[in-house]
Amino acid sequence: MVFIRDTELVLRATVELVNTLPHTDTTGVDTLVSMDQLDDFATRHAYTGSRTRDDRELAAVRGIRSRIFELWTVDRDTSVPLVNAMLRDGKALPQLVRHDDFDWHIHASDPSDALAQRMLVEAAMAFVDVIRADEYARVRVCDADDCQGVYVDFSKNGSKRYCDSGNCGNRMNVNAYRRRRARAGSE
Repeated sequence: MVFIRDTELVLRATVELVNTLPHTDTTGVDTLVSMDQLDDFATRHAYTGSRTRDDRELAAVRGIRSRIFELWTVDRDTSVPLVNAMLRDGKALPQLVRHDDFDWHIHASDPSDALAQRMLVEAAMAFVDVIRADEYARVRVCDADDCQGVYVDFSKNGSKRYCDSGNCGNRMNVNAYRRRRARAGSE
């Protein structure tokens, strides 16, 4: 295991959140446009705390995606001021909590804070662990020619090359196979 369980869960949620941006996949479609989509996302990723379930909340969550995406466009040292700004802006105050099926873990914002603020702070806290573990090389953008999806490589050997959002690995492997077959046929 590269990261502790709660960090990995937040990183996976953060990846999924960023990959709702239209420029991160092959379709060019924004996949976080409705309250139902936000509710589904928040439920699947066990976000606790207050929710207003209104257009303002949806807009705020949509608004943090590009800011978080920026963490995939920089290196480890350049990410530090971005993460620190997220923690500052989110008024982070790390505390140990235990709830539902989760044992002791860190929440760094108050449950009454806005959902987008809590999500931003959780993402920043997860990136604190990535930075401290010197594992920033695992923060990647998909290698597929037609995809900008993001991912964090949780594999043991750090060899993952493609995101999980668009079946990119299979598509690129099929393309490579076809190119090899075409070359073999022309020889």
